[in-house]
Amino acid sequence: MSFGGARRNGIALSDKQRIAWLRLIRSDNVGPATFRDLINHFGSAETALSMLPELSRRGGSTRAIRIASESDAIRELETARRFGARFVGIGEPDYPPALRQIDGAPPLLAMKGNLATATQPAVGIVGSRNASISGAKFAAMVAVETGRAGYAIISGLARGIDTSAHRASLDTGTIAAMAGGLDQPYPPENITLLNEICDGNGLAISEMPFGWEARARDFPRRNRLIAGVALGVVVVEAASRSGSLITARLAADFGRLVFAVPGSPLDPRCHGTNQLLKDGAIVTTSGQDVLEALAPISDIDLFTPPEANEPVEDDSRPMILPPDDTERAQIVDALGPTPVEIDDIIRHTGLAASAVYLVLLELDIAGRLHRHPGGMVSLLMPD
Repeated sequence: MSFGGARRNGIALSDKQRIAWLRLIRSDNVGPATFRDLINHFGSAETALSMLPELSRRGGSTRAIRIASESDAIRELETARRFGARFVGIGEPDYPPALRQIDGAPPLLAMKGNLATATQPAVGIVGSRNASISGAKFAAMVAVETGRAGYAIISGLARGIDTSAHRASLDTGTIAAMAGGLDQPYPPENITLLNEICDGNGLAISEMPFGWEARARDFPRRNRLIAGVALGVVVVEAASRSGSLITARLAADFGRLVFAVPGSPLDPRCHGTNQLLKDGAIVTTSGQDVLEALAPISDIDLFTPPEANEPVEDDSRPMILPPDDTERAQIVDALGPTPVEIDDIIRHTGLAASAVYLVLLELDIAGRLHRHPGGMVSLLMPD
């Protein structure tokens, strides 16, 4: 199967918008979901930036919020340019189509390499850093077969299975999802591999700032990128507490297919993959297993992004007045440490959805709201 060129639609950000978007996502307490809600509420990143101090105050914060400066954003954009990279916004043509579908997709991705690879349908291949010879060979075999069929291979640039998958797909297209900034690759021994990826038919992507050294808590975010970009994730050798199982779980949460390679029950590297098979993952003994399962869902037109998942700039949008103190108290009182659905808050309080969403934004910017998978929220309780 050959896909040819993937559809590349979307609207390019202006230079002014790109600076404002970068400032907003780099400001305190602004994650991807909050970023989307801010722009959709206020009409533009510029207006949202101007409202952050007021939102933080109304949300109950007693400290001034740190807002990324224009000079900081321009400096990071210039660093990216010198590095041969660029920032791509979620609504732009070069943004990975499948990633646009997930809740909380990064509004901006730093990318370096062949941007056309980002719009190919992709397969994730992940697994043990301490891979066996047979595991590494199998990962390479699947990467070659699926790559020749028109899929890009996405993995995490780690030792072992990731390295084998990337190397086997250098010619057909491979994507390295990074936990740190693009200029801070990990592990150091894969710097040469990363250069081969970016200089050839591949691509490196990251949502982290330039200069950011990956920490343990950043790798699940990297795994989220892999699961979001891919239509399916193949797990080759994963121990019971492997980070690859996080990628598999995220892939399942996103509605992607999860493939697992069976292994010896005596090999600890296979305990996680064998458990995935017990949990319903697709048994995978060849690349053809992956291709046959993905064939019905590989039409890129299936991934036309729903508007609800993306920030839409529209300065003509009328400003919604904030609720009064009584209504704000009702909403805060309805929250607690247990995650709840926003629709339940609206029904419980009887207030307008716009008022509820605005108060949640205030609490979020003030650092008092915890967002959970599935769009649920809870109140962060004081220590």
